[in-house]
Amino acid sequence: MSDVEIGRGRKSRRTYGFDDVALVPSAVTLDPEDVDLSCDLAGIRLEAPVLASAMDAVTDPKSAAVLTELGGMGVLHLHGLYCRYEDPAPVFERITSAAPEEAVGVLQEAYQEPVKDDLILRRIEEMRKLGAKVAVSPTPAFAERAAEIIGPGKIDVLVVAATVTTAKHISSRFRPPDFAALSKRVEAPVFVGNCVSYEGALDLMRAGADGVLVGVGPGAACTTRRVLGIGVPQITAAVDCAAARDDYLKESGRRAAVILDGGMRVGSDIAKAIAAGADAVMIGSPLAMAEEAPGRGYHWGMATSDPGLPRGTRVKVGTAGPMKQILFGPAHKDDGTMNLMGALRLAMACCGARTIAEMHEAEIVIAPAVPHEGKAHQRAQGLGGTS
Repeated sequence: MSDVEIGRGRKSRRTYGFDDVALVPSAVTLDPEDVDLSCDLAGIRLEAPVLASAMDAVTDPKSAAVLTELGGMGVLHLHGLYCRYEDPAPVFERITSAAPEEAVGVLQEAYQEPVKDDLILRRIEEMRKLGAKVAVSPTPAFAERAAEIIGPGKIDVLVVAATVTTAKHISSRFRPPDFAALSKRVEAPVFVGNCVSYEGALDLMRAGADGVLVGVGPGAACTTRRVLGIGVPQITAAVDCAAARDDYLKESGRRAAVILDGGMRVGSDIAKAIAAGADAVMIGSPLAMAEEAPGRGYHWGMATSDPGLPRGTRVKVGTAGPMKQILFGPAHKDDGTMNLMGALRLAMACCGARTIAEMHEAEIVIAPAVPHEGKAHQRAQGLGGTS
């Protein structure tokens, strides 16, 4: 599509998010029971293409173990409360009980406590003992130090992430991490995020990233778009980064994973993410609603490390049920927030896609009216017309 003029002499390309598009059913449909939801992320096999966000309200060692048992993988943030406090329970209590006008200040204060090397190793050991796949996430500035602390053979994935991470970062304080060297040091794949462009994703892959996290600011608890004004709607970001993955595979013979990170609230969003080219999704707020989630019905962002900026808003998401029910049903709500994998399975079946790779070929149409077409009564009841 040609660029659109936004003012005299200035043009911009049009981009698309989840509500702007719809999936076209195939002329050949499948029995949902014959659909395979498994994925391979740089040698990490998941039976369900779901990663839990590296956010304190979503992932702790226990919830990571539950998600592993369900076929997914949780990511523990190495700058989170679990690696700052021996017993983070009182800190969680302060955060979740704070009045709305106090929440930002309480969050800023809680994360001023330094990260401790011994707690990083202890949490990794806890995850391993509980049977969880061990995925941990440092920031780029801390990545080399984290790899040194962790050492070889102790984790399954290292997820190096910040609000935006590039392979060509200029800083007087630290050099960009060598992702290939990090992978060798910890003897595990390295996923890097976040990015939203073809060029950014391709550069990260060429720099040694085994996978990229795609998404800047779409999450329910993220304030990046409101505070910084940066981001690209997730469908366009997924398509562009998936194109980088495919071109990099032709160029190098090496296939990097594309993981769409954030902004997915209901099953249809996940189905559209996979159709747009994602190999898997990383979700936060839907899993923050699980009974096993450490956030006690609350969720908050963590990406901004500047103490003078909000780390992300605290939102009340409530508790919907066990994680298994949120992912695999049965759903007791009709708003699309439960049985997320069942929805993905049925969408793939309707699109004639037996595998994640085949779902990448599903037809996508621009259809902003689809979520609302004929849904006046649902909207009146606050259901949003997601069916």
